[in-house]
Amino acid sequence: MFAAISLRLPLLALVAAVFAAFAPAALSRCTKNVSEGAPPIRFVRLGDQLAQNPSAAASAARVTFVGHASYLIETPQGVRVITDYNGVNGYGRKPSIVTMNNAHGTHYTDDIEQGVAHVLRGWAEGGRDLMEHDVTLRDIQVWNVPTNVRDIGGVRRNGNSIFGFRIGDLCLAHLGHLHHRLEKEHLEQLGRIDILMVPIDGSYTMGVPLMMDVIKQIQPQVVLPMHYWGGYQAERFIRLVADSYEAVWPDSRTMDFTKAGLPGKPTVYLLAGNGGD
Repeated sequence: MFAAISLRLPLLALVAAVFAAFAPAALSRCTKNVSEGAPPIRFVRLGDQLAQNPSAAASAARVTFVGHASYLIETPQGVRVITDYNGVNGYGRKPSIVTMNNAHGTHYTDDIEQGVAHVLRGWAEGGRDLMEHDVTLRDIQVWNVPTNVRDIGGVRRNGNSIFGFRIGDLCLAHLGHLHHRLEKEHLEQLGRIDILMVPIDGSYTMGVPLMMDVIKQIQPQVVLPMHYWGGYQAERFIRLVADSYEAVWPDSRTMDFTKAGLPGKPTVYLLAGNGGD
């Protein structure tokens, strides 16, 4: 079961101050070696973790479901990222970075609130065949892996992006509006992922059995469902993953994750509850 390590917001400044001296000058994308090479250290209290292994505190994230396909990711150094930022879900949370996977009205906006340092659109535009991002801000690195989407009359190349997020050696990814299984090059660009945000609507993106294939390709330890409406879709997804993942319905839409505190058994956390906004 998940060994929770509380990251209360008043402690974030303390965390940042303690591990800042241990942070590398530059981050690199998640790789199999990076993710699997972390020492198996578990601590009950954040204070103990800082005292015994200050650099481990860098591998932490607070994740909040804010509606539809949008999650808020907060880092120990105070960076805020909102995924699939659409001007509604998460608006007003003062994000430092916003990602938009697909040029669809519920997944992006041109109305960006003040203070956003990086606006990362995940589709090809302006005559370019590819939209590529690799941004580092304080203790987080964000990059994208372009994928194709169905379109009227065929396929729109590079019309969606999977976004990856690295905080220390904790690696998260958001599948966006994914429409197909992944190829070897997608998986190589993505790297080893610990926490995966997955659309489970079963129609607008992919059928749930096909989405299960993608989860098996990536093999995250934690799955966070999104992009669904109603308990039926959630229960259907849980039934299909039951052989591989334990299902947990948290009381809150916010959870704290650390690399060392990831659950021993692969787990689905339904932060979105019954879905919706």
